[in-house]
Amino acid sequence: MELGERRISWAARAMPVLTAIGARFDEDKPLDGLRIAACLHVTAETAVLMGALRAGGARIALAASNPLSTQDDVAEALGAYDISVFARAGVDRGTYYRHIHEALDISPDIVLDDGCDLVNILHTERTDLLSQVSGGTEATTTGVIRLRQMTSEGALKFPVVAVNDTRTKRMFDNRYGTGQSTLDGIMRATNTMLAGKTVVVAGFGYCGRGVAERAKGLGARVVVTEIDPVKALDAALQGYAVMGMGPAAEIGDVFITVTGNRDVIRGEHLAVMKDGAILANAGHFDVEIDVRALDELGVEVHRGVRPSTDEYVLADGRRLLLLAEGRLVNLTAAEGHPAAVMDLSFSAQALAVAWLARERGTLVPGVHDVPGEIDVEVARLKLAANGMEIDTLTADQEEYLHSWRYGS
Repeated sequence: MELGERRISWAARAMPVLTAIGARFDEDKPLDGLRIAACLHVTAETAVLMGALRAGGARIALAASNPLSTQDDVAEALGAYDISVFARAGVDRGTYYRHIHEALDISPDIVLDDGCDLVNILHTERTDLLSQVSGGTEATTTGVIRLRQMTSEGALKFPVVAVNDTRTKRMFDNRYGTGQSTLDGIMRATNTMLAGKTVVVAGFGYCGRGVAERAKGLGARVVVTEIDPVKALDAALQGYAVMGMGPAAEIGDVFITVTGNRDVIRGEHLAVMKDGAILANAGHFDVEIDVRALDELGVEVHRGVRPSTDEYVLADGRRLLLLAEGRLVNLTAAEGHPAAVMDLSFSAQALAVAWLARERGTLVPGVHDVPGEIDVEVARLKLAANGMEIDTLTADQEEYLHSWRYGS
């Protein structure tokens, strides 16, 4: 437990905004008496968030959103916060879902999700609890996609705030956080040098942009694959080569999927890849790389040739390296986003939970944006914590922006 406490303390040093919010919650108790079930990555940064919510008066049950990212020492240390934790590193799929059910046994008033698995179980297997839930938050692009689909089908039974879609989250977490931590995971797992390599980035959303920028900065030749013509054009105008996965598969040295969709790298792509090609996923679920197809192509599999690295030997002798079993490489092979990044994301999440508590009973079921004032407050607090100041509008500037009477 001591190691976990040290991890949490170290993370908190780089999370001044969330720490300040936690101190405010401790005074105001905006969550007093509420039960919260969370399905998040069980890491030191998450522990700081849990501490802030607990300080606000909530009773909390936490399950892992990815068994390979769970830090067991942190899970143990969270007991000191009087938080029930249902998570262990490396558990099988059945245990993973059992842990989510155990977290839901708290009969939550509010839920926090990271990928929509908890919300999905609520709506399919634990429908008896739905009437108690007044709202929730979702922190991933993948989860928001699933929630919007549920909303379009009239299936979502309570309001969920799309924390993922705030400007601060997309800019700081998705772009800068994912960009750095993904390459960190790849380099820890393989000890490869990216300079001079051809790195194929599948998906050019905010996360994909960050990965592409960081790879380019390390000297890699970056190829982008996309299905969205506008995003593809954006990538091309930023200087990246743009092509389909078919031709990219033949020239890539490192492949990174960041799409939120399944089967982005399929059997026909694996069949033409170079000897030694590295396969990594930075999307939320382990479906972006078709691991079953890789199993079928491989005549030998060498597990753990390096940490978080499995080597698949094909019939012609070529070797393909799969990182983190196709799961999130940044959280499995590395430690995920730096704490300074999660300070913004979790601060927005904490404030969104407090807002949900205030608005209980007034919001309709569906996906809701984070109120703009929360996003602005988080950015302002972060700037202040970093000792930065910005300008404010003068009275004349305010009048000019809000009047149509001024000419050119």
